[in-house]
Amino acid sequence: MSDGILKHHDRDELHGITVVVSGKSGRTYVGRWHERQARGVVMRDVAVLESGDPADWLAKLARFGVPPEHRMLVVPEDEFGGVRRFG
Repeated sequence: MSDGILKHHDRDELHGITVVVSGKSGRTYVGRWHERQARGVVMRDVAVLESGDPADWLAKLARFGVPPEHRMLVVPEDEFGGVRRFG
């Protein structure tokens, strides 16, 4: 039975999923996970919170959607602090 989601068998399990990436710098990134490479995490349609507590910002994005500030963005490997699914 299909769940209606197109799966790319050559991609990791987060491919195409909207995620929250925590940056070691204090930045928070929300967007669609594309892939992880040696240079970092490639994301699509990304919004970025430069600093501060992301709780209210994430709640607003959950309610109104993620406004893409960047069509594609690479979070450098040394900036990557963790990832979780958004929502």
